[in-house]
Amino acid sequence: MTTPPVPADAFAALRFADFRRLLVASASASFAGTAFSVVIGYQVYALTQSPLVLGLLGVATALPTLSLALLGGHYADRLDRRRILLVTRALLVLSGLAFATLSLAGPATPVAGLFLLVVLMGFARGFGDPASSAFETRIVPAGAYVNASAWLGSVGQVAGIVGLVLAGLFLTRFEPSGTYGLMAALYAASWLALLRMPPIPPVGVPTGEGRRASIKAGLRFVRADPVLFGSMALDLLAVLFGGAIALLPVFATDLLHVGPGGLGALMAAPSAGALLVMLWMTRRPPLRRTGVWLVLSIAGFGLSMLLFAVSGTFWLSWLALAFSGVFDGVNMLIRRAIVRTRTPDQMRGRVAAVSLVFIGTSNEIGALESGVASHFLGVVRATVLGGVLTLAIAGGAAWRWRDLMAWELQNERPPTGSGEAQEDV
Repeated sequence: MTTPPVPADAFAALRFADFRRLLVASASASFAGTAFSVVIGYQVYALTQSPLVLGLLGVATALPTLSLALLGGHYADRLDRRRILLVTRALLVLSGLAFATLSLAGPATPVAGLFLLVVLMGFARGFGDPASSAFETRIVPAGAYVNASAWLGSVGQVAGIVGLVLAGLFLTRFEPSGTYGLMAALYAASWLALLRMPPIPPVGVPTGEGRRASIKAGLRFVRADPVLFGSMALDLLAVLFGGAIALLPVFATDLLHVGPGGLGALMAAPSAGALLVMLWMTRRPPLRRTGVWLVLSIAGFGLSMLLFAVSGTFWLSWLALAFSGVFDGVNMLIRRAIVRTRTPDQMRGRVAAVSLVFIGTSNEIGALESGVASHFLGVVRATVLGGVLTLAIAGGAAWRWRDLMAWELQNERPPTGSGEAQEDV
């Protein structure tokens, strides 16, 4: 007999006060991160007029994140995760202020200086993201993990939509420096929300285990689980070849001619689609044939990218991106459910770090691939090629990862080693 990990109550996770505080912290950070994605891409392209340099922006973020993620996961399983988040969010506040100050130079803003600050933010992300991912499972019971993931994803998508649209408007009215100031203020709001939460000390920390052995244990844990490993590898390959977000400044400026306001709307479209499907899944999560839904969502994402590449009109492009968000939202929730239901608490930081290496940097490395491909093929052909490769990846996954295809969320037992949250009555 197995215990379904998802309660019938669509508001189960919201009944916990600390989870509501985490929602505020997560929403503020998502708002800030999406605003940053608009302003940095638009500013760098305006300064350089080079899609290849846009791709290099992804590398500037991915390399420091990759270099610290596994170490960050080690410490997330051994230190107070809340304290790690407070330190790294404070660094992001300072980064936002530094971006704003540097951008006061306008057209004379040094691109090298922007890249240096992007690298510094990548270090903060690499150390902080594993703690952030592992944090939520200690403030809700195991039965509400999937519901909590759906709410976090939904609120993050709302913040993403608002952040992207307002960032476009801020960028038009207040230039990059004002938009970076908005980013710093939002990270500060996230820091304050985390400050109101109690410390979360680690549990089940093994004695006498060094950093290297600890990191290897996390890698072995993921590699030994075909469902966990397959879901991470599938998303890595799909986003690596199928994503075109890094090229949106080029589409908005050179092909659709919609300016910074239109760029913000285009970048918000995937979040709008993901929001709708995540709100639906707070009540109707994919309990049955879950692995099949995961692979189908990757295929749908590839088809959406193909439509976006050939549309040629703003509204059809927006609709294609919105559908890409719908499919990505399904993919995101299922992946998060796999990680949370198959990982004990004492391993969550390290598994989150491996997930970050696989998934969290796939957007950045995919940005480089998009930039290089568009440099040689043009942005439209490069995006078409990415959509075709994504469809091929989905077909290959259906044939290669049979355990993942057979996985069903309804048959998963709650993980061991979880903390007990107290319901807010």
